[in-house]
Amino acid sequence: MLRQSLRPARLRVLTARSVPAPIACAKLWRPYSDEAKTAIQPGSISEVIHQDHRQIEKYYDKIVNSSDHDVQRRYQNAFVWELARHAIAEELVVYPSIETGLNDGREMADKDRAEHQVAKEQLYTFQNLEPGDRHFIPTLEALMKDLKMHIKEEEEHDLVKLEAALVPSRSRKLAEQFEMTKAFTPTRSHPGAPNKPPFETAVGLLTAPLDKIRDIFRSWPEEYSARPPSGGPSR
Repeated sequence: MLRQSLRPARLRVLTARSVPAPIACAKLWRPYSDEAKTAIQPGSISEVIHQDHRQIEKYYDKIVNSSDHDVQRRYQNAFVWELARHAIAEELVVYPSIETGLNDGREMADKDRAEHQVAKEQLYTFQNLEPGDRHFIPTLEALMKDLKMHIKEEEEHDLVKLEAALVPSRSRKLAEQFEMTKAFTPTRSHPGAPNKPPFETAVGLLTAPLDKIRDIFRSWPEEYSARPPSGGPSR
């Protein structure tokens, strides 16, 4: 199913006031215990983040398992597009919720942001390399080695604790905000940009249109039913 572009009128969801939505009511949270084990529920924030992770891993596999430079270029663009948007959406929607909802949330969120910064710097290098460059695959492999460790800890620790603290309706709302936010984020890595709202929001809104214009002239995998500026890849 194609990702649908959002109407400009809904841009208000990314204002400093509402991204991420403030946690103002205790009923949005439930007591957390270390023994709590929360299964991934349909429509939850964990589900959409897991889906993004699998998509990123898929694009990585496509690149490293191909010797065709055109194929590698197309999936390079897809990989960068997916990871850049995913990282910023987590920083705007998920990490502030971790900070406000968990006892050790600030420490967890700061650690995740630091790991994101490393990934953004690696991604910036990778997105500017040509598939025929001798550094192309080694740079991607180094990026993915660190990213896989981040993904594992996020899926097995951070998201488990967050879901255990959230009521299901709040988790679904975060998932909606997460997907909506990705529609307005930059589609390339900009490691010098802020990584916290409201400044990350403001810079993203200025940078994203330029990235999206350039996306029109980039090559994409044939499996895409539409280029990202027209709604994104079909999963």
